[in-house]
Amino acid sequence: MARRSKARRRALEVLFESEQRGAEPLEVLRVRREKADLVVDDYVVTVLDGVVSHRERIDELLTTYSRGWSLERMPRVDLMALRIGAWELLYNDDIPDGVAVAEAVAMVRELSTDESPPFVNGVLGRLQKLKSTLLD
Repeated sequence: MARRSKARRRALEVLFESEQRGAEPLEVLRVRREKADLVVDDYVVTVLDGVVSHRERIDELLTTYSRGWSLERMPRVDLMALRIGAWELLYNDDIPDGVAVAEAVAMVRELSTDESPPFVNGVLGRLQKLKSTLLD
């Protein structure tokens, strides 16, 4: 698995855990680092910072373009992958759009339901098509 793919996966795990615990993602990461003496790729922190900084707008867009699926109704893994994918797609110019979408789809293919890959691909695909009109 490529370095950034591993970092995205770690970021998804941290986001998932932070939501379950009601804690801030960077605090969850700090505790994980201390308890397990983990070495964490810098891109994990970049992703977490980006998702946290833009979460309100990302969630607004996901709510708008997920066609009939509220955030509360989505499987949690799908939501975390969508948040990461949307952040990379809309706010990280270092990541090609197709890579952002493909990586999010790959995560849910491995970690979520059989219906998740087409769902995540569809939502992020809509954001990708409308990207130029979505950013302030």
